[in-house]
Formats: sequence, C-alpha cells, structure tokens
Amino acid sequence: MTLPDLVRSYDDALDTDSSASRFTVGDWGSLLSATLPVTDLAAGSVATFAAAVDRFKAAHRLSTRPWHLVPERIAASFAGDKMLRIDGNPVRGFAELSGFFASADGWVRTHANYPHHRRALIAALELPADAEVETVLGRLHELPGGEIERRCASASAVAVRVRTEAEWAHEHGAVTDHQLVEQSVGARSSGPRPEAEAQATDGAPLNGIRVLDLTRVIAGPVAGRALALLGADVLRIDPARLPEIEWQHLENGQGKRSTLLDLRNTVEEGKFRTLLSQADVVLSGYRPGSLERVGVDSLPSGIVHGRVSAWGAGSWSGRRGFDSIVQAATGISVLEGTAGAPGALPAQALDHASGYLLAAATVDALTSRRTGGPDLDVSVSLARTAAWLLGRGGRVEHPPASTLPASTTTTVLHGAVLAARPALAEFADYPAPARRWGADEPAFRVVRMSARGASRLP
Repeated sequence: MTLPDLVRSYDDALDTDSSASRFTVGDWGSLLSATLPVTDLAAGSVATFAAAVDRFKAAHRLSTRPWHLVPERIAASFAGDKMLRIDGNPVRGFAELSGFFASADGWVRTHANYPHHRRALIAALELPADAEVETVLGRLHELPGGEIERRCASASAVAVRVRTEAEWAHEHGAVTDHQLVEQSVGARSSGPRPEAEAQATDGAPLNGIRVLDLTRVIAGPVAGRALALLGADVLRIDPARLPEIEWQHLENGQGKRSTLLDLRNTVEEGKFRTLLSQADVVLSGYRPGSLERVGVDSLPSGIVHGRVSAWGAGSWSGRRGFDSIVQAATGISVLEGTAGAPGALPAQALDHASGYLLAAATVDALTSRRTGGPDLDVSVSLARTAAWLLGRGGRVEHPPASTLPASTTTTVLHGAVLAARPALAEFADYPAPARRWGADEPAFRVVRMSARGASRLP
C-alpha cells in the first residue's frame, strides 16, 4: 500500500523519509466507525511508529520487513479500556462526574476521574466538599459554559465548554500553525554522553535503551509502552501522593516497571537525578515549566526529551486537559453527536495516536543521536492531533455503529487481567504484564556508567 497520509504529515514535520517502509492493511469494516476518519488516524499513527523503527534499525544495520497493519489488533489496542477485564469484569472508563452535562447555555464536558480533580471541580462550583452528584449537576446547569470553564481553569479543575469546530478555530486556530510533531535542539548540561552499547537486535531494536516515563493517564504511557514493546527498559516514576487509576496502569503499564519518588524530598530527588544521568530518554507529560519547578533546570547531555501535552503552545498551554476534554473543546464532540447532544469518538484516539507519534519522534531522535546528531526535544499535543483529524476529508454523515473486535484473537490473559495485545501484529504480547503500581526500586535493569562499563541489576 502507499504510505498512510499521517506518515506523510509526520515526514513533512520532521523531514524524515518513510518511503523505504512497507505496509499492508486489512479491511476495517465497522471497527472504530465514526463521522471523522478515526481509522486513518489509528492506522497512520501506528505506521508512523513502525517507520521510525525501520529507520532506527537501518542505522544499526538490522534487517527490516513489511509491517502488517491488522485493523482488529489496532482497534483493540486503541479501545483497550473497553477490552480490559479485571477478574472477568469490565472497567469503568469515566467517573460519575466525568462526562457531558447541560449548562445554562449549552453543554460542558468535565473530567473528574482523579480524586483531586473531583475535589477541584466541586470547589470551583463553590459547593461543599461532600456535595452529592445531583447537586453538582444542578450547579452546572445554572451557570453558563464559559463561566464554568473559567472557574475550573482557575481552580485546577478540568472542564470545557463544548464548542463547534468553527468556534474553536476562531478562538484557538493558532494551534493549526504548529506542526503535527515538533522537534528542537534541547538545552542540556555539559558533560560526556553515556557510552552507547550495541545491544539492538532484530526482535528488540531498543534493547539497552533506558527510558524514564514521567507521564500519566494514557497518551504518554502509550508512548512508553510502545518503546518497551521494542525492548527498551522503561521505568515509570510517580509521586506516591497521586495514585494512578488502577485500570489505566494495568492497561498502559505493560512492559514497564513502576517506582515512586517524591521529588520534594532531598534524598529521593537525588535518586531521580541519578536516574536522569543514566537515562537515554525522558518522557514527560507536565505542563510548561513543571520540570523546572521540581528543580530540573536542564537535562543531562545525551538524553532525548519527549513531551506530550493537551494543548501545545498558545494561550491554553498551561491548562489541564484530557482526550475527552480536547474532543469537546475542538468541535469533535459536536460532529460525533446525535439529536442535539454531543458525542465522542469510539476510542480515546487522540491519546493513543499522540502516544504513537511521540514514540516515533523519540525513536527518530535516538536515530539522530546514533549518527552524531544533537540532543533533541520532541513534542506532540492532543490538540495538534485533533487538528490533523479535523483537517482530513472523508467524513461520513451517518456512520454505522462502531464495533469492537473479537477478544479471542486480540487479547491476552495474565492472571486476573485480560488486556489487548499490542497494536503491532508482529508482536503477540508485551515483554511483561503491568507490574503493581509503585512496586519497583528506582533503578534501571542495566546501568551503564560512562567510564566504568556496565553493571547488571537483578
């Protein structure tokens, strides 16, 4: 098949060449069916990652092969929350105060899956901390959507007014001025690069690459999971005071290890800085300036920094956001709605696609490092991914109902957890199931000290 359009958009953004990569793709049928071309976004983002892997393998003189884009596998991975079973039971993707709710002049979309965001939402509405759901919904209905949005932005809560595509373009059209993926030479502290060791293999081309995953929720963890699939040693770091939602960790933590560090603690900050000095990649999902606020003014020499945000650059760059929130703000929810009510894409496709795009850009930055290039920062945003999707043709006015693939061929059982297999059909499973959140020591499996060789950890 010809290269997917998203791959071409990525090549245009980063001046890469994916023409040597070969793909076949099957029939999507009603999988991920929507008004917008979600299947183009899903297949294209996975293909973009695969093409970046091909370039990395070529730089290491490893063989490449055609990639088979299997719709059932991609759809299951993108809708992993719907495929997931814990003790045989489906998971609840959204909390009771996360959703579309009527405002005084239209609709708002809220996100209160995390306890601290629920508390912030209730506080923004000037309600008592123990307010019942019905009371919260009643207050939302009393207020204009813009007022709710402003209050929540000021109170570290997460809510947006549901906009049309035209309204978003008028207010925040500058997001389309930015590339789908952005790359720049990063500021780094002086010092030698870590010694690279030739550990890449055909089946695990990223073997020996050490990744610190500082991201949460879905998009960033998907990027880290994709790197782990290719053999990278991915260590996720979280603060103990902000527990991750169990199903999100089980779904997106596959192939990684998980540790807890409080960067406000001097000793634990020291452990973090040691890990930074040993890492090849750091993935962050913080808003601009957040790393600096925890004392990381510059990253060590030789490290690739991959960043994901909800809104990218612009007036909303400091705001919190999630896939569902970006859909609502950019006009996607109106397009996917019915009977005057907003709707949603059949999967959290902005998250997953952005994750694969970030993984691709990270791999390309590692390829550049391999060939003597500078230390690179790469970034994606859900809003830019949404802009690409909205800018595509091929809208379907009355799409068929979206379906999920059969779980018998697209999921794998690990103990009590049934989870989707990798989107790349060349891999039957991730290197390991998700470990218990915070269960691991803050150390890489293999630590390479630039002057003293390697020491292997158990």
